[in-house]
Amino acid sequence: MKKVKLAQRLEQQLRMVAAERQAAKRDPALLAARVALKRYQSARLTGTHADLLANPNTRDAAAFFLDELYGSHDLSQRDMDLERIIPTLQKMLSYESLHTITEAIVLDALSERLDTAMARVLGTDFTEGMYVAAYRTATTREEREEQLVLVQQLGASLCELVTIPLLAVTLSIMKAPAKLAGLGQLHKFLDRGFTTFKKMGQPAQFVDTIVSRERQVMTNIYNGRMDPFDVI
Repeated sequence: MKKVKLAQRLEQQLRMVAAERQAAKRDPALLAARVALKRYQSARLTGTHADLLANPNTRDAAAFFLDELYGSHDLSQRDMDLERIIPTLQKMLSYESLHTITEAIVLDALSERLDTAMARVLGTDFTEGMYVAAYRTATTREEREEQLVLVQQLGASLCELVTIPLLAVTLSIMKAPAKLAGLGQLHKFLDRGFTTFKKMGQPAQFVDTIVSRERQVMTNIYNGRMDPFDVI
């Protein structure tokens, strides 16, 4: 029953994400603005968390986390594939794995809405000052706080995955069947998340570090602080 509810929530969130991305594709100017915004945010995050990306213990997990949560690549095909095979997911995946995927898509849906709101204001050519102003006026502090809560929850789900006995073996066995079932990208997401978090000694501390820094960035922006991205 719990897996059924998760699958229903996943389907709902995927539809929201798809609607947001399809609307942008019908508006070339908005689409270009969203791409520019995502690239800017990806570069900013790389700078903010440069130490995590440089540390051998956290490098792979940081790259995974930033790629999956804030990457600029187009995930439309992944989302369409996911929606198509939700019944298969219920059968093939454990509750914990399905929960992690759902958390990722819920976060994705909110992030897409916030990106669209900012992109409509910014266009494709903007400065840091313009970005900060749009962050304050096009999105609310409550929305940004919700986004960080979802990041924390997704991180907690990944931390829980690494404690499941024999999950590494299960993921290895699933690789070929997952590819045949059209779950190749999804399996890659789970496997990469599990592997990178498993390698770290303290994955929960890693998640807390990212979330606390991003919460400080948010606080700095809404408080009007100079150099809001200077949090280390």
